[in-house]
Amino acid sequence: METTIFGMNEAQLTEFGMTYGLAALILFLFFIVGNLAWKSKAGKTGTFALFLALTLGMVGFLAKLLIEHYLNIN
Repeated sequence: METTIFGMNEAQLTEFGMTYGLAALILFLFFIVGNLAWKSKAGKTGTFALFLALTLGMVGFLAKLLIEHYLNIN
């Protein structure tokens, strides 16, 4: 008998976490960076620099997901 968690096997749970869990985490991190820029009164250039420096890795991850989607890579 296959072990399930919330009615999903390990592969389904991993796919769910990598899709929705990571997306929620990335949105939350965008909120954190925006809040940091607002509280520090960084201005337009400072806010751009914060978003560029702190979210560049997340943008790369999102680009990877889009490329996989458009090329139908599973």
